[in-house]
This record gives sequence, C-alpha cells and structure tokens, in this order.
Amino acid sequence: MADTGEGKKEEAEYKRLHTFPLIRHSDMPEEMRVEAMELCVTACEKYATNNESAAKMIKEVMDKKFGSSWHVVIGEGFGFEITHEVKNLLYMFFGGSLAVCVWKCS
Repeated sequence: MADTGEGKKEEAEYKRLHTFPLIRHSDMPEEMRVEAMELCVTACEKYATNNESAAKMIKEVMDKKFGSSWHVVIGEGFGFEITHEVKNLLYMFFGGSLAVCVWKCS
C-alpha cells in the first residue's frame, strides 16, 4: 500500500514539472510570441476540457490584435503540414502532451 501512495505522489510531481509552456518552433517577433504564448496558456487553462472553445478564443483574440486570417489547432497526437505567412507561426506544447499550433495565412 505504501508503494502505491508513493507512486501516485511521484506521478503528480512529474505532471507538475511539465505544465510549463514549451515552444517547439516559432518565427514570430519576440513581443508577438510572448503575447500568443500567454494567450494559449490562458485559453488552455480556462477551457481545459474543451479544446474547440480554447482554439476559438485564441483565434478571435489573435484576429483582433494582429489582423484577420489566424488559424488554431489544439490537440494531442496530430501531424500537420501548413503554409503560413513569414513571422506568423507558433507551435508549442502545454501541460505535457497538449499541442497548440497558431498560424496566419491569407
């Protein structure tokens, strides 16, 4: 019994270590990247059980702040190949396995 409790404690600590955002690739300017990353983290925390609502929130805010034609994909275990405008791509992980891809193309 003591082993199971200790195992759960270690698992909880492991999950806590990986809740920070990890930028995998970005060609955005520094200021835009920081704003987009903070927005993604906020949306993913607010809509933890609904990726579609989180993506919609990110898209709407990015459209208002940086002009229209932003696209957002949030999920686990997906691949993609996209065409995007230069300096308008962010691909990051949040909470361990949740991936967020934000890009602009017109």
